[in-house]
Amino acid sequence: MSNGDILVGEIIGTAILILFGAGVCAAVTLRHSKARASGWTVIAFGWGFGVLAGAYTAAPLSGGHLNPAVTLGIAVDTGEWGKVWLYLLGQMIGAMLGAALAYLVYFAQFQANVRGSDTTGGPADEPTPTLGIFSTIPEIRNPVANLVTEIIATIALVLPILAFGLTEGLGQSGTTVLIVSLLVVGIGLSLGGPTGYAINPARDLGPRIVHAFLPIPNKGTSDWGYAWVPVVGPLVGGTLAGLIYNAAF
Repeated sequence: MSNGDILVGEIIGTAILILFGAGVCAAVTLRHSKARASGWTVIAFGWGFGVLAGAYTAAPLSGGHLNPAVTLGIAVDTGEWGKVWLYLLGQMIGAMLGAALAYLVYFAQFQANVRGSDTTGGPADEPTPTLGIFSTIPEIRNPVANLVTEIIATIALVLPILAFGLTEGLGQSGTTVLIVSLLVVGIGLSLGGPTGYAINPARDLGPRIVHAFLPIPNKGTSDWGYAWVPVVGPLVGGTLAGLIYNAAF
């Protein structure tokens, strides 16, 4: 894979991932969305379909990592570090692009995110917080517990991804990405409750940066005090997954 293919593939694939992921969060969260309040299961499947679309699109160009934790786990396993920076750069650019595209899709809903914007004749609602559309927010703010959750959830992602490579039929049939997508859905449903399962530093940090700059009415804080947890946790988890895989397989 050439440097250009890797960069372009990761930008496009990660942008699609975040477009679907931030898009489903916007659909469930924002007022005047037809999917408002449709629940956690919808969010988990929306993110899973985002992985499916993004990774299948990027796979011919870059292998479809879409996640620095996955890239790091693979590098720890293989010892090949020369192109890691290209993957990480593409993933960050793609995550920011995807967040901006999701904002454009729901532009009218974001603009209606103001007190007193109710158009149904009912009482006005409070503005809907928007950071959770772009990045993760812990349900209980405990940095140590939140960090542990992200580390474990990322191991649960990256270790199976590495192990899937041992099953020759998955690669030959082209179903590996489908299985990984279902894995992401499962992590969301089973392990996503405490922190919102970032399990991907680019997925959280890129959109958080975009959120900080977007002209969203009543958008609230971008919560930079917590931002290190969904970056450090997945990076540690990805590294540990690579080490565990090397030791056990």
